[in-house]
Amino acid sequence: MISVNSVTVSFGGYDLFDNVSFLINPKDRIGLAGKNGAGKSTMLKLLSGLQQPTKGDISKPNGYQIGYLPQDMIHQHGRTVYEEAATAFEEIQRLESRLDTINHELTVRTDYESDAYMNLITELTDINTRLDLLGAGNREEEIEKVLKGLGFERTDFTRQTSEFSGGWRMRIELGKLLLRKPDILLLDEPTNHLDIESIQWLEEVLETYAGAVILISHDKQFLDTVTSRTIEISNQKIYDYKTNYSRYLVLRQERKEQQEAAAKNQQKVIDQTEALINKYRAKASKAAFAQSLIKKLDRMEIVEVDESDTATMRFRFPPPALCGKIVLTVDHAGKMYGTKRIFKDASFILAKGDKIALVGRNGEGKSTIIKMIAGQTDYEGTIQIGHNVKMGYFAQDQAEKLDPNKTVFETIDELAVGDIRKNVRNLLGSFLFGGDDIDKKVRVLSGGERGRLALCKLLLEPYNFLLLDEPTNHLDIRSKEVLKQALVAYEGTVMIVSHDRDFLSGLTEKMYEFRNGQVKEHLGGISEFMRKIKMDRLNDLNAKNPFVKAKEETKVEKPKVQDQNNELEKELKQLKNHVSKSESEIARLEAGIKVVDDQLSDPAQYQNVINNKETYAKYEQMKKQLDAEMSNWEALQAKIEELARKK
Repeated sequence: MISVNSVTVSFGGYDLFDNVSFLINPKDRIGLAGKNGAGKSTMLKLLSGLQQPTKGDISKPNGYQIGYLPQDMIHQHGRTVYEEAATAFEEIQRLESRLDTINHELTVRTDYESDAYMNLITELTDINTRLDLLGAGNREEEIEKVLKGLGFERTDFTRQTSEFSGGWRMRIELGKLLLRKPDILLLDEPTNHLDIESIQWLEEVLETYAGAVILISHDKQFLDTVTSRTIEISNQKIYDYKTNYSRYLVLRQERKEQQEAAAKNQQKVIDQTEALINKYRAKASKAAFAQSLIKKLDRMEIVEVDESDTATMRFRFPPPALCGKIVLTVDHAGKMYGTKRIFKDASFILAKGDKIALVGRNGEGKSTIIKMIAGQTDYEGTIQIGHNVKMGYFAQDQAEKLDPNKTVFETIDELAVGDIRKNVRNLLGSFLFGGDDIDKKVRVLSGGERGRLALCKLLLEPYNFLLLDEPTNHLDIRSKEVLKQALVAYEGTVMIVSHDRDFLSGLTEKMYEFRNGQVKEHLGGISEFMRKIKMDRLNDLNAKNPFVKAKEETKVEKPKVQDQNNELEKELKQLKNHVSKSESEIARLEAGIKVVDDQLSDPAQYQNVINNKETYAKYEQMKKQLDAEMSNWEALQAKIEELARKK
């Protein structure tokens, strides 16, 4: 348990936190919420011990292990990926060395009844317990599982860490934290550099993690899946909600409405009291009464209404120019970099108004095919743009490509033509660049501000085909929702690369998956795709199970060897019955979820579903039941495999 006790943090006379206190319990799953600059990252630094409070203290038990992943860090070089990951086991190596020392002492000592000898026995037990917790017996297996879960291939294990981008090196650091298994994980935007499958894998790891987890994230679905408690930092205070992020938003709005009502009622009392004071203070017979009212006002604790950062982007894409029915034809397209094959034989057609997503692991070719379509790189095969198609391209590094020496206004004004040039200031205002902000140099903008400015450029022309490569990078949750709604309302064609499931949900109706050099079409939304990915992973486990095809094979009568085998057969039969029931329940839940997913993907029904609390609550409950049932199914299969090994 970590205890934050009356902590105040001041910077140059300004209080970031003012006398805040809260407890972190051993298995808490906490998401930190609050506007940019509220102090979320600072709170993680305080908890990690990298920063000290101005007042107050943060207490934790002796020997308490803390794992901290910042947004940016200095990476070590000179090792392979595997060797760097293995450094996570330094504690194991130290404990094993101490264990050898203790075992040697126990073999040579004869003072069996002494306190010193018993202390050695106690330490031996403690070390063995800690080694079991850290998984000392299967280090190689643990390293491989974590690295592969984070998207590394086995061929990457022997490559130098210096060969990888900063994003992939951050994955190594995250892997080291998970391998160390500290008592608490402090994660600052851990999904920033992960692909969609790695995010799902990390969710599963964190849900079952033995210690506590505190995280900051702009991925709404990730927060909802992992966390069960939300701590909001607002106006130097903290507000503790025992729920996930989506429910917290509802409760926060209710809290603000209650504050506003209380403040309004209090102001009425103040106005009435001041009127009485003014009425009676000049009368000698009522002077004492007036003075008592003045003291009453002085003692009154004023109800404060939390300031909320309501500023958000406001925009719609301009009506797209007319174009032909077929927007894009891709026929047997492929790409190689040197001798490395990225993908081949990609073939698909995009019709006018289609909104599709490109998904898959990093490095499989999603951004590459976007560049091929945009004419940014050469390729194999054929890519044909339709009649009168006007393409708008948002590159993954679009924000970094902005000229750092230009002002915000110059960046847009130099590209604007026609009537829109008269409205550049209004356009920038809709992207939260108002007043003096438009005169800022691009180089001083934050990542989120650069992202908004880069998006603003897409509104300068009436494009009818948008190519968007990770457009939500650096955007906060509210800005992502505004962009999503603008794309839902957009009448043109959209191709999006994104790892944000909440952003894609209800926006795209078709997926193209890039995997192992192939491109495969998936009909339906992101929820169906992710469930299929999970089921495929479970089916891979099934393929290794010697009992999977038991129903398809002719039953052979086996001689009774011993009672133990009979018991095993009986237990296996029961487990397979449970598996069958579990699969039926999974199918039922998936069907129910799909009905609501279809309604949510229909703009005409979307708002009705969201506003129907009973329907939406049932929908959320079914998703939780499905996750639980999938976990149950996995556990049953694991038991079957275990019994199979015993036979």
